[in-house]
Amino acid sequence: MSTALSKDDFVARLREEGEKRYHDHHPFHIRMHEGSLTRAQIQAWVLNRYYYQTRIPIKDAIILSKSDDPAFRRMWMQRIVDHDGAAEGEGGLAQWQRLAGGVGLDVAAVKSLARVLPGVRFACDGYVQLVRERPLVEAVASSLTEFFSPDIMTRRIAAWETHYPWVDGETLAYFRNRVTRAKVDSRQAIDYVLAHAATREQQERCLDALITKCHILWALLDAVSNATGVPAATGATNATNAIGVAHEPGAR
Repeated sequence: MSTALSKDDFVARLREEGEKRYHDHHPFHIRMHEGSLTRAQIQAWVLNRYYYQTRIPIKDAIILSKSDDPAFRRMWMQRIVDHDGAAEGEGGLAQWQRLAGGVGLDVAAVKSLARVLPGVRFACDGYVQLVRERPLVEAVASSLTEFFSPDIMTRRIAAWETHYPWVDGETLAYFRNRVTRAKVDSRQAIDYVLAHAATREQQERCLDALITKCHILWALLDAVSNATGVPAATGATNATNAIGVAHEPGAR
């Protein structure tokens, strides 16, 4: 394996690989932001994406369990609080439930997860599997899609306020909060990865973890697109490739 990349070059590679694969390029997101999705398509996305939201604190708990460092655990524990809340009715999951109500869905039905598409379950469960099976530094690196989250959330808020006025604007709190929180989370994650991916092989494995996470997010949207009649991009990954294939370090 080649000499390790400098920290600046490693960050540049992470950004490059993530930017070209991030799911804001997916036709479903493009249509969402240009305002051409129907009410039913928006509702289907909110309902199915909620399953992904429920997996986030689970994968973060797995990451916590991999660390022997109390300082790291204290830092990472905040992510679970952010999603589950410090009390009932608080946190990201509760905000997403309010979003579900704001787009006209039955919140109890959304929380039951009974209508989640099989492809969405497969993709999201694959994220939990990825975090469970990879070493800690690679599991942390998979979260670096947060690099790109603030930009997509900012565009999403503007698009929804412009194109989907039937959505109660007060229920967009999840998107607004992630603009700020994702910047903090991504800084913490990249600092950890830079400190602990010391060899080129470790760096390539971290890049692979990020790429696989991008594939998982893409596969989620493929499943929703296929179910709601939004054409998928030519050559888009499928859920099997997203979670079931181990890439050789450095191979793309």
